[in-house]
Amino acid sequence: MTEDVKYGYYSDVARRDVDWLWYPYIPCGKITILQGDPGEGKSTFILRLTSILTNGGIFPDGTKLSGPHTVIYQCAEDSMEDTIKPRLLEAGADCTRVAFINDPERNLTLDDARIRNVLQITGARMLILDPIQAFIPPDCDMQSAQKVREVMRNLAAMAEECGCAVVLISHMNKAGSGKAIYRGLGSIDFAAIARSILMIVRDEEDTSIRYMYPIKSSLAPEGHPIGFIMEKELGFRWIGVCEKTDSSAVFQKGSGKKKRAEKLLRSILSIQDIPSANIICKMEQVGISERTTRAAGKAIGVNSVKKGSVWYWHLDETRAVLEVEG
Repeated sequence: MTEDVKYGYYSDVARRDVDWLWYPYIPCGKITILQGDPGEGKSTFILRLTSILTNGGIFPDGTKLSGPHTVIYQCAEDSMEDTIKPRLLEAGADCTRVAFINDPERNLTLDDARIRNVLQITGARMLILDPIQAFIPPDCDMQSAQKVREVMRNLAAMAEECGCAVVLISHMNKAGSGKAIYRGLGSIDFAAIARSILMIVRDEEDTSIRYMYPIKSSLAPEGHPIGFIMEKELGFRWIGVCEKTDSSAVFQKGSGKKKRAEKLLRSILSIQDIPSANIICKMEQVGISERTTRAAGKAIGVNSVKKGSVWYWHLDETRAVLEVEG
């Protein structure tokens, strides 16, 4: 006797486009993992995105939001009063749109029904669990492929049901070699279920410069790295879209601020030509004067090209002349 089998044809499946919170980095209704070594700026980065979302702002690559959104930020490692709230305020987040599950008597886990309830009540577009290791259910061994896959599948189903982007912050293991996707703590099934994995690393030469870049992108072509600066004097500053490499070997040698200016100009001009006024403004925001910027541009082969009535800077490594804008 043949056992009944349920089946269908893909001709009966209605096609649906992926909904993106931030294309091509963070999809809605899916799981994204943001990973990096301790102290690299993962929490700072995600809180800056929280500020953009809650204010309906512009992402560092120029993508504009349709309006402000609610975010749920659940952090297990820091105090809400003396750490999380001050960081949110420093980032400029609208705290009336940043929610959290407040139940100190019951530890929150990845398979907790309270997450779905709060998502449905708040209509949040992004849920952040920081770090993922703190929200593992007691009966789940992080090294167990079967249990991890079960928990992550349930979390993915909840994300799709609620249309919410779930971002899991993950520390890295101490492995110094091999593919970055394998450096997340626990079973590889965490990475297998996630549709996007983003990694934050420091620049090898200037450790105040960090890059967020995709190491897995299942739903879209990989996006370019996003650069930002974290330092005591300037605080946090976005650099924006950078060249598609995590190696500093492509940068010119130099010294001091001129070296940094050369590095940043190469990074952002390797993607596209940018209006010179925008370049000067962006560099001044990270503490580099117009004079230093122009000197660095000349050193690496930047020239000016007029498009319509606007002067753009173009990186041409076959030339080492910065033409005078007239």
